[in-house]
Amino acid sequence: MENVLRSTRVTLEMIKWEHSIFALPFALTGAVLAAGGWPSLRVLCWIVVCMVGARSAAMAFNRLADSEIDAANPRTATRALPKGELSKSFVLCFTILAAGVFFLGAAMLNRLTLELAPVALIVVLAYSYMKRITRWSHVVLGLALGIAPSAAWIAVRGSLSPRIVLLTGIVILWVGGFDVLYACQDFEHDRKAGLNSVPQAFGLEGAFWIARLMHLGMAVLLFVLLHAFGLGMIALVGMVLVIVLLAYEHAIIAPHDLRRMNAAFFTLNGIISMVFFVFIATDVLHRR
Repeated sequence: MENVLRSTRVTLEMIKWEHSIFALPFALTGAVLAAGGWPSLRVLCWIVVCMVGARSAAMAFNRLADSEIDAANPRTATRALPKGELSKSFVLCFTILAAGVFFLGAAMLNRLTLELAPVALIVVLAYSYMKRITRWSHVVLGLALGIAPSAAWIAVRGSLSPRIVLLTGIVILWVGGFDVLYACQDFEHDRKAGLNSVPQAFGLEGAFWIARLMHLGMAVLLFVLLHAFGLGMIALVGMVLVIVLLAYEHAIIAPHDLRRMNAAFFTLNGIISMVFFVFIATDVLHRR
């Protein structure tokens, strides 16, 4: 029992389950917008199951694909696989199990969610190899999280609308921007290892400007989304708060000072996603 509990703890740490707060609120926002209020409890529960399954599979697969890279990077050398706390076979089995949970959830929603489930899984798994291929892997990570609101819309309505794709674009720019900033920590390692990233390609100063432009684009799309869904003052206040939090995120770190990166990456982005969901959902429910 002690070994089981230890393996469970290490596995949860490996997949960073607490970081689900980044994507889950946007998926719930997509569901609320699709339903014009709260969707049924059954649909909501299966959406959460899909989110947990897909994200767990993606994180475990990423750790598996990057195990040798992580071992060579001082920042990541203490992760479970490089340290030998979990075996590759265990992580592979966990990935397959999590993918199975994702497909089960998709099957319980509607036919279109099940048909598109393989596409979604390919996107979230493919990110693990993008740093070997392109400097824009950050955008692929954004897409992996950004499909969540569109997928939730499909889960509720059984079809896709161009309006909800705006929210996917918002998440792509948001996640891509903060991942560019986060990758600045690995600037020297990526260069030595021959891995691609925006900081490696454009330098730290250039990376910060690209992240700023991505978040500026996100801010613009927030107001387009507001208009597209006819949202009101409550949603507007939430979007302004999101922009203020983004500005603060950029204010507390700099190319020459990354000491507060964890606060910017984990704390502030978790708050941003929750603020966005709470204000949008409140606006939608208030207007019913």
